[in-house]
Amino acid sequence: MQNSGIAISLGKTARRAGYRMQTQAEVSSTSDIALERAREGERSRLWIVARSQTKGRGRHGRVFLSPPGNLYASLFLNEGCRASHAPELGFVAGLALFDAAAALTGLAHPRLSLKWPNDLLVDGKKCAGVLLEGHAVHDGVFALIIGIGVNVAVLPPGLPNTAMLKDVAPDVTVEALFLHLSDSFARRFSDWTQAPRGSQAHFAAWAERAHAIGSQVRVKMPRAEVEGRFRGLDRGRLLLDTSEGLVKLDAGDLYVLDQSPASQGRVA
Repeated sequence: MQNSGIAISLGKTARRAGYRMQTQAEVSSTSDIALERAREGERSRLWIVARSQTKGRGRHGRVFLSPPGNLYASLFLNEGCRASHAPELGFVAGLALFDAAAALTGLAHPRLSLKWPNDLLVDGKKCAGVLLEGHAVHDGVFALIIGIGVNVAVLPPGLPNTAMLKDVAPDVTVEALFLHLSDSFARRFSDWTQAPRGSQAHFAAWAERAHAIGSQVRVKMPRAEVEGRFRGLDRGRLLLDTSEGLVKLDAGDLYVLDQSPASQGRVA
C-alpha cells in the first residue's frame, strides 16, 4: 500500500482471495490509476482508493467533483471477465455495493435499491454509482476497470436528487464502507465465477433489489427515448413493456414517471 495518509484497508475475505490495494491522497481518477497499473503489468484484483479526485467521471463521460469525505475506488480485473461477459460484472458490483451499504445502514429494499443500470439509491435518491471501462493492455490482455463512487459524508455540488450514507447512518465512515465493500465484492465475484454457464442468479438477485420495477418509466438514450412499464431484466437488459410490445434495452438513463408499489423483479 502506498503511504497516502488514508487509514483504509481490505477486508479479511478480500485479502484471503488475493485482492490488493493502493491508496493515494488525490488523483485525476482512480480508474485512470487502475488502468496505468494494468498497463504496467500489475496482477489482477488490485483496488485503487483515493481521498479525492480532480477528474472523476461517470457514464457518457460526465465529469463530477470528488471532494474528500466520500469513497472513490476502482478495481482492476483481468481474469474471468472476457469483454463479452464484462457488462455482467456491473450488476455483480452493484450487488456488492448494496450488501456493503445494507450492512452499515441497516436499510433493506425498497429504502435501499439499485437503479438500472448502475446506481445505488437511498430513499429514492442517488447515493453511489458504478462505471465499467474495458481496455486492451499488454499482449492483448483485456483489463476491466470497475469504478465506484459513494457519497458517504459529502454531497457533490450541482447534482440534484442525491443522498449520502450519513443521512441514514451518522456513524458510517469511508474506512468501514470500503472494508465491507471489498469483502462483499470478493464473495459476489467468487459466486459469479463459480456459477454454471448461463446462470442468471446474479441478475435475479439484482432484480429483487431493483428500483421501480413495475413502474412506468422513460429511458433516455443518446439518440432516442422510449417509455413503458419496467418489467425486469433479461441478462442485464431492461425489459420494457411499450405500446408497441416488449423492448429490451442495453443501456440508457432511467426516469420514473409513476411510482407503482414495488413488485417482484422478473428475470426472463
